[in-house]
Amino acid sequence: MSAFIIDGKSIAKRIKEELRPKVLGLAEQGKQPGLAVVIVGDNSASRVYVNMKKKACSELGIYSEEHALPATIRQDQLLDLIRDLNRNPRIHGILVQLPLPDHLDEQLVIETIDPAKDVDGFHPMSVGKLMIGLPGFPPCTPAGVMELIKTTGISLSGKECVVIGRSNIVGKPQAILLLRENGTVTICHSKTENLAEVCRRADVLIAAVGRPEMITGEMIKPGAIVIDVGMNRKPDGKLVGDVHFESACSVAGWITPVPGGVGPMTIAMLMKNTVQSANERA
Repeated sequence: MSAFIIDGKSIAKRIKEELRPKVLGLAEQGKQPGLAVVIVGDNSASRVYVNMKKKACSELGIYSEEHALPATIRQDQLLDLIRDLNRNPRIHGILVQLPLPDHLDEQLVIETIDPAKDVDGFHPMSVGKLMIGLPGFPPCTPAGVMELIKTTGISLSGKECVVIGRSNIVGKPQAILLLRENGTVTICHSKTENLAEVCRRADVLIAAVGRPEMITGEMIKPGAIVIDVGMNRKPDGKLVGDVHFESACSVAGWITPVPGGVGPMTIAMLMKNTVQSANERA
């Protein structure tokens, strides 16, 4: 048995193609969607992500502006910039690339973003709406994961779903989105006992823990959907996920590759949230 590869690149491309006429329609009304990306310091991984987001905007006809700030910027200066972007009618989405330098209060920065422009879905108001099922901006990576699962054609209703990782960015919101689709959800983390046993129960296994190739084939239920959110660089420079791809492929029914799985979907969902924000303003 060999798993079916879920091609995140082609699914993300389809989603972006579906957004293109919406962007054109808004532009014709004089409401071109606009995204502001704020990057602080010179983290190389952050720079790669920011460039990919700008490229996606350019391809779709979304206006984008980048604010590249020195790592030494003061907290008050950064908050002033965000308040300016909140007031700017040309900007419909504000994204502050994380992580920030240690001297900056990440939570305060997120809370300063206007919730109506919080296309990353990290503001406490966005998180609250997600929790109680109100419409809003879901965080991009978990929303992208749900789109990937949808392409398998399998209903999540009543299925055992296991999320490995409990971060505010992926693990927790992922669990809520799975619950919304009537999945039976277990969240695992560093204190979980008998992790392999819990994983083997999963019809849907989502790994988002940031440990290279931690999930092996023997931890996977035959035929399961395996979504690998991890992005880790090994000492030899090779990019791998949290799942050991080769051993998982011989057991899983569906699996996402790294790279080319969840990554492109995160950017596609960011574009979708930005267009939605512009649409609501229009």
